[in-house]
Amino acid sequence: MISAKLRGALLCTVLLLTSACAAGQSASGESTPATSTQETSAPTGKPSSDDGVMTSDNVKLVAQMPRPAPMNGRDDINTDLAFQGDYAYVGNFGGFAIYDISEPTKPQLVSTVSCPAQQNDVSVYGNLLVLSIDEPRGGEECDSGDDSREWEGLRIFDITDKKSPKYISAVRTDCGSHTHTMVPAGETLYVYVSSPGPEPESKTCPPPHELIQIVEIPTKSPQSAKIVAKPDIFPERQHSELASGCHDITAYPEKKLAAAACFGDGVLLDISDPVNPKVLQQITDTENFQIWHSATFNNDATKVVFSDELGGGGQATCDSNTPRTKGADAVYDIVNGKLERRGYFKIPRDQQENENCVAHNGSLIPVPGKDVMVQSWYQGGVSIWDFTDSANPKEIGYFERGPFPGGGIAGSWSAYYYNGYIYSSDIMAGLDVLQINDPLTDPAKKVKMDDFNVQTQKSY
Repeated sequence: MISAKLRGALLCTVLLLTSACAAGQSASGESTPATSTQETSAPTGKPSSDDGVMTSDNVKLVAQMPRPAPMNGRDDINTDLAFQGDYAYVGNFGGFAIYDISEPTKPQLVSTVSCPAQQNDVSVYGNLLVLSIDEPRGGEECDSGDDSREWEGLRIFDITDKKSPKYISAVRTDCGSHTHTMVPAGETLYVYVSSPGPEPESKTCPPPHELIQIVEIPTKSPQSAKIVAKPDIFPERQHSELASGCHDITAYPEKKLAAAACFGDGVLLDISDPVNPKVLQQITDTENFQIWHSATFNNDATKVVFSDELGGGGQATCDSNTPRTKGADAVYDIVNGKLERRGYFKIPRDQQENENCVAHNGSLIPVPGKDVMVQSWYQGGVSIWDFTDSANPKEIGYFERGPFPGGGIAGSWSAYYYNGYIYSSDIMAGLDVLQINDPLTDPAKKVKMDDFNVQTQKSY
């Protein structure tokens, strides 16, 4: 537990595993009306079983895989997802798991790798798997423990043999790696590292802390990976009162663009030169955003969806007491190279006071000519929504469970669409596989991807 660090205050998810999160604060200021209307066209929901699961009529749970041992303890929460071919990779505070999803309705566990650390967000490229470590550990290898707490950063694995992944090397980064983003360039894989900080008394997070760090991984010799740049993309820092740094960066290499959620600001970047990203625009919204959490481009890169993780993921912000513009998604159009806000989206179903709920990780559903997204909302479940009309986004489907027994953090951490199905990494329940059958999204079933890392967008 890293409650002494600013990033601990931001990630209430971690702290709430054992206690209430006092660090997460509700957004200040008066309620601000949305600049757009919001509607739902999702069919009426109904219980799909006796376990409290609710779905719209067009969404069905087709498979469920509990967290596998040894990554099924109370603190071993599921985190992010990546895909490659017929395999899904699921991060977990205890390590990561690999599933064979060649039959999506019957996923099979292939292997688990015990490698304890927070958050173990995962991405895959070729035969390489990269993990983000945002917690001081005793050393770079998985069995290093957490006694000396002198190392954090990226861990790299060889996944040639899916049944037996091999640790290759690691790169220490200042303040660790909360999330990371791959930017491939031929035989070189650049990785943008996002992390909060600094913490003056820390051995791993001393000041000054530049906003991002760029790691170079030669794909033919990944053991020689190293930091090659620490760009301070805007020296005035950002407007967050909690920390400096970026939470998440989404790159769109084909468009030479990236969108960075840097806690207090949203940033549009030119990544024509991956080692020297340039700021095109920096936007701030202290009325409606507490933590700029993540970003998603639409397919033609004419829009960006920025999400606000109000309360750090540890609070019940999907209720009538929280304004519809907070803990939500803001839809921006890119007009003449500049971001212009058009509307907001938030799930239309009020959650209970014991259900942590806020906008979290999602991805596009590849519907040609439309802008459709699937997204996790912790205990708010999984929402499928259409933002083709930027000013009037609407929900078209959903899946959610009832409150987690015993309370505490739970629900969907990440929900992504991959080759005809939605995969949700549920913090406590495990891996859910969902299917949506709807005239709007059905064309996406014809789109086949070779791999998918949500923070590295590809066109469809």
